[in-house]
Amino acid sequence: MTKINIHGLSAEELAEIIVKEGFPSYRAKQIFHWLYPKKVKSFKEMKNLPRNLITLLESLFHLESLNCLAQQESKDGAVKFLFELEDKELIESVLISHRDTSNTSRERNTICLSSQVGCLWHCLFCASGQKGFKRNLEASEIVEQILAVQRLSGKAIHNVVFMGMGEPLNNYEQLMRALTIINGREGLNIGARKITISTCGIIPGIKKLADNPLQVELSVSLHGAEDNLRNYLMPVNRRYPLSQLIPTCREYVKKKNRQITFEYLMLKGINDSADEAQKLSKLISDFNTKVNLIIYNPLQTAQEGVNLSPSDPAAVYSFQQILKKSNIPVTVRYSKGQAIQAACGQLRGAHLDRQSYFD
Repeated sequence: MTKINIHGLSAEELAEIIVKEGFPSYRAKQIFHWLYPKKVKSFKEMKNLPRNLITLLESLFHLESLNCLAQQESKDGAVKFLFELEDKELIESVLISHRDTSNTSRERNTICLSSQVGCLWHCLFCASGQKGFKRNLEASEIVEQILAVQRLSGKAIHNVVFMGMGEPLNNYEQLMRALTIINGREGLNIGARKITISTCGIIPGIKKLADNPLQVELSVSLHGAEDNLRNYLMPVNRRYPLSQLIPTCREYVKKKNRQITFEYLMLKGINDSADEAQKLSKLISDFNTKVNLIIYNPLQTAQEGVNLSPSDPAAVYSFQQILKKSNIPVTVRYSKGQAIQAACGQLRGAHLDRQSYFD
C-alpha cells in the first residue's frame, strides 16, 4: 500500500482516519501539534503518543517529500532554496526578510512558494515557463516548503506569497488543501490576510476564489492595459482577454469587499509610456484596486530573440504620478534576490542543470 504524505491532510481528515482505526479524535490534535508548531521530522519524536499509534502512523503515512539540494543567500538577505521532490523534479522557494515598518527592531519573514513544477503560460519575462509545464504540486509539497525553510533558516514565517514557480489557480484544489493547513489554527496558523495568491489572470480560478470564504489577498499580473500588448507579453491573455478579466476582477472586489492588487512590470520602451499609464488608469480606476509597479529583473537565460530591460527611473516616476492623479494607490517594488536569480520572474528550478546550478 502506498503511504500518504501526512502533510497533505487537514486536521479533520486526520481525525477521521485516527477514529476509524480505534483511537480518540483528540490524538489528531496532538499529532498536528507535533507536525506544525514542533515541526518534527519523524513520528518517533511524538513523545506523548502511545507506541501502537506511532506504529500505525508509520504504516499509513510518511512525513518528508522535499530534499534541500542547495541554498543561496544574496547580499540583500534573500535566500533561495532548491528542493528535490520524490520524483526527482526540482522546485525553488525564496525566503525574504525585512524590518517591520511599525517596529524596526522586529524582523518579518515572507516565503515565496512554488505551486507547480514549471508553468503552462510562457510569459515573455518569466523563467519558470521557459521549458514548459511538468506537473502540479501536491498540497503536502506546498506545505513542506514552509516547514523546510523554517527548519533550515531557523526563522518563523509571517507572510506567504504564491509568487514562485507555476500558476497557483491552475492548481486550485491542491492550493486550497494547502491553505487549509497553512491558515488553520491547528496547522501553521498564518492569517489569511498574510497570504497572497498571485495569478496571471485565470478567470475560472478567480471566480472560485471569489466564492471561497477565505479572506486571502489576490494579486493579478496585468503588465499591459490593452490586448495586443498583453498578448505579446502574456500568452494567457489569448485565453482570458482583458475584456473578460477586468469584469471578473471587478466582481471579485464586489463579492469579497476586498481591494485587488494589479502587478505591472515596468519594461523599457514596451509598456512604460505615459500613454500606457493613461490606458491603465482608465481600465481600473472605477473599482477598489491598487497597483504595484515592479522593476523588471533580467533573466539569466532570456528567451531567444527577446531583449527586455527595466524602465528608466524617470519613466517609472512619471507612470506612477499618472496613476496617482486617477486616485489609484500605487507603489514601486524592487524585488530582493536579483543577484541570485531569486527575484520576481527568475525562478526556474524545474529545468536547471544540477551540475551548473550555481555557475
